[in-house]
Amino acid sequence: MKKPRILVGATSIVFFIIIWKLYGIESVSGVEELKQELEYQENINRFPLSLERIVNPVTIYCVTPTYWRLVQKAELIQVLQTLTLASFKVNIKWIVIEDSEQKTSLVTNLLKRIDDAGDSRLSYVHLNAKTPPFQQLKAKDPRWKKHRGVEQRNAALKWIRENIKPHGSKKIIFFMDDDNTYDVRLFEEIAKVDKVGVWPVGLVGGLNLETPIVDPKTGEVLKFKSGWQSKRVFSLDMAAFGINIELILNKTITVFSYRSEVGYLENDFLSELIEKRQLEPLANNCTKVYVWHTRTMNPEALKKIELHDEE
Repeated sequence: MKKPRILVGATSIVFFIIIWKLYGIESVSGVEELKQELEYQENINRFPLSLERIVNPVTIYCVTPTYWRLVQKAELIQVLQTLTLASFKVNIKWIVIEDSEQKTSLVTNLLKRIDDAGDSRLSYVHLNAKTPPFQQLKAKDPRWKKHRGVEQRNAALKWIRENIKPHGSKKIIFFMDDDNTYDVRLFEEIAKVDKVGVWPVGLVGGLNLETPIVDPKTGEVLKFKSGWQSKRVFSLDMAAFGINIELILNKTITVFSYRSEVGYLENDFLSELIEKRQLEPLANNCTKVYVWHTRTMNPEALKKIELHDEE
């Protein structure tokens, strides 16, 4: 009975030596490195990369205009965390454009978290472009009175045209405002876009959702259910579509315009890129909602306490 025990003991020692040699566990730091590797593998198993992403990588360029207000950091953190999760399924390039004369330390330090994570699945571009005075909302103006984010989105379009080469792997642009709520499944839908994909948006235009109406037989977008300017050819919210960047590169002068009527910003932009019959209904033929307008209420700050929180 002693031989089997000796054999088991010897086998265990040999196994330990092999592991020792493979991982170089020669110190406490070696043990820590092994522990970190195991934790990393555990996370990968929890959020597995899709086969499609590995075989045919797609990059989604998420364009986020932002401006200073009390809830700015809170909302940007929500977007950052959503994109971090989405990046396990698809490559994400986050283009953040501040409405300011110069880049602020608040946004700079928040984006630095991406650098510190050292994860190439999610990267970013940090820009700034100031809205001209004649287009700035006054304190008591309703949000719909003037176009918002025009200067910033156009700055992102300019960066894309100057820095992205045509062809190659598929690249999609998505205008991702910082005051919405996003289901990570939306980004898997965006990755399917061929030319221009569309989907519903919840809690917008005075309705529980706005959505393209799709012909169940042909899969063609027939019209739109919308509570705002329903006569538009493209009655779509900014969060309701994704565009293949090839279209942006081919239409070099297409930008968002201050000359658009109120409510027609998206319509006029899309009208220069595509026809309605060419729209691609996604999110299970526009029957699933993966994005909502849920902007945070701006609290009344009765007294400001300096915490030096510019991270």
